[in-house]
Formats: sequence, C-alpha cells, structure tokens
Amino acid sequence: MSAVEALFADGSTRLRADARRNAERLVAAARGALDEKGLDITARDVVNRAGVGLGTLYRRVPSLNALLAAILIDTLTEMTDLAIRARQEPDPWTAFAGFAEAYVQLRASSCGLHAALSGTDADPLDLALHVDRLREEVRHLVQDVQAVGAIRDDLDWRDIPFLLATAIPADRTIGLTARPDQWRRNLTVILDGLAPAGPGR
Repeated sequence: MSAVEALFADGSTRLRADARRNAERLVAAARGALDEKGLDITARDVVNRAGVGLGTLYRRVPSLNALLAAILIDTLTEMTDLAIRARQEPDPWTAFAGFAEAYVQLRASSCGLHAALSGTDADPLDLALHVDRLREEVRHLVQDVQAVGAIRDDLDWRDIPFLLATAIPADRTIGLTARPDQWRRNLTVILDGLAPAGPGR
C-alpha cells in the first residue's frame, strides 16, 4: 500500500465510489499544485483545483501537510527503489546512468520535491526518515559503481547528489530561456564528466 493509499484508508471499509473520486481528485490536485508551486501551497489551492470544498478535504485527510507528505513519501520511495534496482543490474554504468536520469527527471518535474530535497533542518512534513533512506541507497549505489571502475574514483559519493541537482536549470539566464529538455542536456554533460578517463566513453 502506498503512503497516499494508507492516508485515505479508513481501517474498516472501502471508500464509497463518490468518496473515492473525491479522494483521487484531491490527490491529483495536490500533486499538480506541488509540482507547479512547491511547498507553499494552501488548502484553498488544492480544493480549487480539485473542484471540491474545504470540508471534503478535511473529511478525507487529517491536514494538508499530511496529504503533501504522503505524496512526497511515495515519490521518495520510488527514487529509493530505483537506486536499489540499479544496484542489481549487470552493467554498472548503464544502471547508474539510468538511475541518474530517472532521479533528475523526477526532481525536475516537481517544485515541491525539489524543495523537499533541498530543504533545511526544518522538516514540517516529517520526511527525514525517507530522505535518509534515499541517501543511504544512493551512497551504496555510487560506491558499488566506483568499486568496479564505472565512474571516477576521485569523487566522494556525496558529490554525486549535488552534481545531479545542478542538472536542473533555472528558467532563464543571461536573457536565455531554458529548453524543455535542458535538464537532460545538462545531465549528459555531467555523466560524461563522471566517467573515468580513457577510451570507450
């Protein structure tokens, strides 16, 4: 069961069809608002997008923060699972590059996720445990890939999350507008720089 599903489970019976539709609308609206506006969204932003009233929101979830946390926890879990699966792939470089692309794409697609992963010690959504787990799996992945010589061994594993974060561009710089695929272009350059020196990369 995902974090979002757990949030809406009432512990005894399945949601009625109309209640389930409202729950799905609330989740979709909250996810869209998170992606576009980040963590500063309000309950009113969510219900306006969902086309329901505030009462519907608070009948379904204990708080707006609980809803946002559940959505972000599902994405953090997805990222963590990507790192775990990458460690099981036979080709370390392909596995790492695939993880890096999926990680950056997820982060680039959501202002809320980007803000949560860039956050300070203040953690109003109580995501620390899930971020810690992601960090540990990224560490294992990077160290495994370094151990077989697939990426440069002169880097500390902690460098990698910062490098991947830099692939996400500002919307504009020196009067230029970022292309829709700018993050992918940036990531290609970063991955080239992570590969060991020598032929074949």
